[in-house]
Amino acid sequence: MTNTLPFGAPSRFLDVGHSQVPYFRVGRGPDVLFIHGWPLHAATFRDSVPLLSDRFTCHLIDLPGSGESKWDASSKISLSDHARTVRAVVDQLKLSRYAVVAHDSGAVIARLLAAEDDRITGLVLGNSEIPGHRPWQLGLYLALNRVPFGATLFGLGLRFRALRHSALAFGGCFHDPRVADGEFRDLFLRPLQSPRVFAGERRLLSSFDWRVIDGLADVHARIRAPVKLVWGAQDPYFPLEKVRSTLNQFAGGATLSVIDPGKLFWHEEFAERFARETEAFLEVCAAEASRAMLSTA
Repeated sequence: MTNTLPFGAPSRFLDVGHSQVPYFRVGRGPDVLFIHGWPLHAATFRDSVPLLSDRFTCHLIDLPGSGESKWDASSKISLSDHARTVRAVVDQLKLSRYAVVAHDSGAVIARLLAAEDDRITGLVLGNSEIPGHRPWQLGLYLALNRVPFGATLFGLGLRFRALRHSALAFGGCFHDPRVADGEFRDLFLRPLQSPRVFAGERRLLSSFDWRVIDGLADVHARIRAPVKLVWGAQDPYFPLEKVRSTLNQFAGGATLSVIDPGKLFWHEEFAERFARETEAFLEVCAAEASRAMLSTA
């Protein structure tokens, strides 16, 4: 099973120079770009996009190395590279004003993008990396990726429910770890049995640079668009109390909504709540963008 199922086949593939990324477009209205996290792809928004597409044009891609993207050894796959890739996508789509909804590592990419692109009208950021914070789980994944066969053995172990439900895997992602046993497993875990898919996801780990994360406070200071942080209260990766301290870093202002219960992948588990929190903010951003355009006309 692949990510073509939730949105249909990609409308086209976008050539970003070093890779080709599948592009999905759903709905109508003000433009909203969705950026997925790791080790996911665009289908992670499969349940929330239909709840937003009657009011917004939802643009989605699979980042290089994930989903159905076409990549090779020369492809540029890092958080900073992904920000440049998304910028190339926006340019090709000729989006003049757009909001961004992003989650997990996708929210790092969104912040790097927003610091450099004044076309962004607003950002909705789900649980994601926090400057100065280094979760032990991510440190473990990085270490396993460096050990011969470490990542491979961990990937094979995800076939077993005990590991999938543990704090080492999706016990820290879902309030109810059984969510990882159904459609989520079909869309995101079973494809990892393909050596190529698995290698693509490992590329981001191999390029991971803590300096990018530690520099996010400076990035926040360059983001002029308003930001809405929506956070799972029980996230063991990126704790709520730590993200609160970042609210005053954003130049355009930031607000925080707390989802309880909710962990790292709460947007998967509580898609309707995700859509409600997102919709209200996006409508305000669209209205303010329209007023700004009228005032300069």
